Amino acid sequence: MKSSNICIEVTTDENRIPQSIRWKASDTTAENWEDAKAMLVSFWDGKSKSALRIDLWTKEMLVDEMADFFYQTFFTMADTYSRATRNQELAEYIRNFAKEFLKKFKERDLRENKL
Repeated sequence: MKSSNICIEVTTDENRIPQSIRWKASDTTAENWEDAKAMLVSFWDGKSKSALRIDLWTKEMLVDEMADFFYQTFFTMADTYSRATRNQELAEYIRNFAKEFLKKFKERDLRENKL
């Protein structure tokens, strides 16, 4: 049996706010650590039937980047859900939600920037 490792390193300031996030994985061709401004990691605990999450972002993560990050994450979740369940209808519902989410963000951003 083959084993793979994903390593995540988070550096925080004195208030425990992330200053940097970097990661690397053993099963890639990349040899160096990769930088990230944000991360969302979820695990499913089958015993307690609950999701365990780690959600972190650095001070450098801009609001528009966060919106795009969520939009792309929603789409990825739809693809994963579709592959895992073969339920195309609910996967498309998630994709439509993602599109509406980004549309509402852009509308709000336009309104706020005009003021």
